[in-house]
Amino acid sequence: MTPAQHKSDRPIAALLVPDILALLDEAPGDLAAETEEMHAADLANVVEALPPARVGDFLRALPASRAAQVIEYLDEELRAEFLEHVSTEQAAEIISEMTPDDRADVLETLEEKTADEILSDLPDEAREETQKLMQYEPDTAGGIMTTGFVAVKQVESVEQALMEVRLAARSGRRESMHALYVIDDDDRLVGVMSLRELVAAPDGASVADVMHTEIVSVQASADREEVARVTSEYDLVAIPVLDGFGRLVGVITVDDVIDAMVEEQTEDVQRLGAVQPLEDPYFVASFWDLVRRRVVWLVVLFIGGIFTSTAMTSYQSTIAAATFLAAFLPLIISSGGNSGSQSATLIIRGLAVGDVEISDVLRVLLREIGQGVALGACLGGIGFLLIVVATDHGALFGAAVALSLVLVVLMGTVVGSMLPLLLRRLGFDPAVASSPFVASIVDVTGIVVYFTVARRLLGIA
Repeated sequence: MTPAQHKSDRPIAALLVPDILALLDEAPGDLAAETEEMHAADLANVVEALPPARVGDFLRALPASRAAQVIEYLDEELRAEFLEHVSTEQAAEIISEMTPDDRADVLETLEEKTADEILSDLPDEAREETQKLMQYEPDTAGGIMTTGFVAVKQVESVEQALMEVRLAARSGRRESMHALYVIDDDDRLVGVMSLRELVAAPDGASVADVMHTEIVSVQASADREEVARVTSEYDLVAIPVLDGFGRLVGVITVDDVIDAMVEEQTEDVQRLGAVQPLEDPYFVASFWDLVRRRVVWLVVLFIGGIFTSTAMTSYQSTIAAATFLAAFLPLIISSGGNSGSQSATLIIRGLAVGDVEISDVLRVLLREIGQGVALGACLGGIGFLLIVVATDHGALFGAAVALSLVLVVLMGTVVGSMLPLLLRRLGFDPAVASSPFVASIVDVTGIVVYFTVARRLLGIA
């Protein structure tokens, strides 16, 4: 599914709106010819700039195939509103012109009743393709693949294969022509070749003579993160998708990989901010849906804050005996939280792109311990000089702050690096080890460390 265009592109589209409205009023039949040179994405920007009441008029004035292209780029809310208000026959005619994967994506964004009605009105072949794709979870390889690929049998001659490719190209119903996939009689994937290799094959050769048997593929159940990693690692423009029996069931093209990466990164960023990922764009999501997805982690962090308050309360006598200690507390715990957030971010990203594996836990731990000591010593040295030069609290208190910084920063790096690995090991998304969550843990432990060190070094009862 192609994402909606950035709003910064829409002022240009808004300039075209008066002309488009005039054309709709005076000669709607000329709209298709007048806009045929425009890219579907640019035309979608024009549609989104139109008065809502005229969107339907505009899309109905286009041929079904052109309307399908434009709808793929529309904002989800606007697209759903249009498809739910036209007749089922009109909606089915437009959606049937989409590629199989986009068709499935569009139907999944509609109300279930509307989607079922449109699905039942699709041509048999399109309905079967769409139902097959809708069986997969949206965030898996099966959920983002297309069935618009070309497959030939390994026993065929090159001439037979070329004839099949020509027929597929003329039909205009194949999204992926970058590579040709070779299957056996049981539809199992046994080889792959480029179109150029097929065209350049010698006369009389068979498909088996031309194909490559070194195939990079993914399972239909694979997570879209895995798809993105494999595509990037092998520099692929399309990747075949297999079922549990090795049969070719679809192909993922690079544009769908990019869309999946954007969605995955959006979810990770939202989790890093302690927000449950939104299923809809910000302005499409309902008020209470936003509240529900934000309140869960806020409650967790609030409970973490209660522990922080409890830890502070237990050291009231220490603070009363040396009130200047409280002034440096934010410095200590924020440093630990910041270092923990850095470590969590590095490890989460490493897990996402395959640079870090669960089996690397010991290597990560040793590396982060070294990082924590080095970073803590750097901050501790600065803190010590600051206290000795700029305050009258003395070198002993400066040493207490410096040692606390080393220990708290060390603790932050260890917690921030180990928590994502632990969550991945337990089967959870490591992105939930968000910066606020790590910071809450380090806040509590930082308070304990700071006041314990200060009491010992300064001799406070």
